[in-house]
Amino acid sequence: MFRQMISAAVLFAALTMLTGFVYPLVMTGVSQLVFPDQANGSMIIRDGVPVGSRLIGQNFTSPGYFHSRPSAAGKEGYDGAGSSASNLGPTNQKLMDTVKDNVQRIREENGLSRGAAVPSDLVLASASGLDPHITPEAAYAQVERVARERGLSSDVVRQLVGQQVEGRQWGIFGEPRVNVLELNLALDAIK
Repeated sequence: MFRQMISAAVLFAALTMLTGFVYPLVMTGVSQLVFPDQANGSMIIRDGVPVGSRLIGQNFTSPGYFHSRPSAAGKEGYDGAGSSASNLGPTNQKLMDTVKDNVQRIREENGLSRGAAVPSDLVLASASGLDPHITPEAAYAQVERVARERGLSSDVVRQLVGQQVEGRQWGIFGEPRVNVLELNLALDAIK
């Protein structure tokens, strides 16, 4: 019995070292060599200062910026520590009221007519609550407001959105999308 306890303790210590220390160190080293940008959070640096990550959404509220999709992550949204969906079902009254309010707000702030279609990603949160992308349609729906607030031509802003549209990954996976942080940084660059 004593030999079995010693064997179990040695096996436990060996597996703890292997899975708790060796494997994470090897994976960290490999990721730093092969994918250093992704391994370090895909940070966007401007003038030596990190302004955000390409992978984590941010809440833009100024009318002169393109807005991200709503977030249910945390109390204020966009909380990486509280990343999750609202878990409200399609028949939940709270979800229906939230979507109705969001549609009205989007129409008002972007000057859309009552009958105009509002892209769903401007009124519905993503599963993680941290999605950094919106559809090109959602970006184009905001062009007039952003152009007016910035004192720019709508054509200039629309062209900027077109330049920021990312295609499908490897041409087959996902849908075309626009990274809101990168779009807003590009917008700031054309002052």
